[in-house]
Amino acid sequence: MRKLPWIIKYRPKKLDDVVNQEKAKEKLTKWVELWLKGIPEEKAVLLYGPPGCGKTSLTEALANEYRLEFIEMNASDYRRKVDLDRIVRTAALQRSFTGKVKLILLDEVDGISGTADIGALEAILDIINVAKNPIVMTANDPWDPKLRPLRDVVVMVEFRRLTKTDVRKVLNRICGDEKLVCEEDAVDLIAERCEGDLRSAINDLEAVSEGYGKVTLELVKNMLRQRDRDYPPFDVVRKIFISKYAWQAKQAVQQTDLTPDELIQWINENLPRQISDPEDLWRAYDYLSKADLYMGRIVKTGNWDLLPYAIELMSAGVSLSVINDVKGKYRWVKYNFPQKVLIAAKTKESRQLRDSLAEVLAKHLNISKAVSKSDVIPFIKVIFDSNPEIAAKLALGLNISESMVRYLSPQNSSKIIELVNKFKVEAGKKAERLKREKISERKLGVKSRSGTLDNYFTGNP
Repeated sequence: MRKLPWIIKYRPKKLDDVVNQEKAKEKLTKWVELWLKGIPEEKAVLLYGPPGCGKTSLTEALANEYRLEFIEMNASDYRRKVDLDRIVRTAALQRSFTGKVKLILLDEVDGISGTADIGALEAILDIINVAKNPIVMTANDPWDPKLRPLRDVVVMVEFRRLTKTDVRKVLNRICGDEKLVCEEDAVDLIAERCEGDLRSAINDLEAVSEGYGKVTLELVKNMLRQRDRDYPPFDVVRKIFISKYAWQAKQAVQQTDLTPDELIQWINENLPRQISDPEDLWRAYDYLSKADLYMGRIVKTGNWDLLPYAIELMSAGVSLSVINDVKGKYRWVKYNFPQKVLIAAKTKESRQLRDSLAEVLAKHLNISKAVSKSDVIPFIKVIFDSNPEIAAKLALGLNISESMVRYLSPQNSSKIIELVNKFKVEAGKKAERLKREKISERKLGVKSRSGTLDNYFTGNP
């Protein structure tokens, strides 16, 4: 019989077995109890936090505690819209054969691609809307702009990174259950190297024990190497701020998938929260502005040889700029998502409408899109805000869509659209009447005097 991996064998069976996530337990149990009473606060929750902190384990323990049928969807099961409709929607809408409530887990939703997995997030939102069973989702980085619509319809539950003490406690318990000889220094080293990832710590302990039947400090040093990890943006920014040496700050930059421009935004947003001394803050912003200057030159010239200078300034420069209040940079503060990125995400649709409108106007006026945006659209906005009737005729003549009308005048859009529809009906009736008149005149042999449809708008006879 094949031996069970320890990560499965020692997975928590009940909520009390999950270490150091008391706030998450409290929030999650309250949510599922409301679900079972038929009055859920939201139909889905999003558990977020670093890898190996217990998101999946706590969900399974929750299902055991409340006697729910647990259905776990692997990342590959719901990457495409067709798979979501075939698997997840069916599970979300139906109870089990015994009438039990199902608890559905969608793991790592932040891994869904906005291009390769087109329609997946929209399908998840639709499934949440009609779900008759509770849905749990997990993410390492929930602040990705593409997940914003999802964050608006779920309960957000944060999981903290496990401490070295938490990890060591679990490893010692496993050593005792397995009757394994484990040196305390060896367990300490495994707990330190895993950096809060309990799953990897258990795998490391098992790997050493299977090879030698015991776990000693020398074996751990020889067999295990330091892992290269990608950290969430919040953790990377904190690592940069608290670095004592330049190499630590530069190493933190290598442990994220943020672009240098995005990292500058994250540091810029949170610098005044972490650094309180005015002179220290001035120095940090001076280094950050120079990093931004280098990034601008890279974009303008295409000279990527300048990138190391930008990284040095935004990481080591910012970290080592704290001289007056060194203790202050180690205090814990809550970081924010960059407001510039949030605003850009919120205004994306508006900017796309503006660009489409500029293209329409540029074709009609034989000008560039840039001139259309800077010189024409502001005046058209004034017309749309002040004279709905003329605005409606412009919208009809330029063939502007309803969404463009709403962009140009949110306050008058309903009235303008109503007038546009009215003019279309009147124009249709006019065209039909002119057509009948032409037929009648042709039959009578009389030369037509009626003009064209354009006369309706110009007022010419």
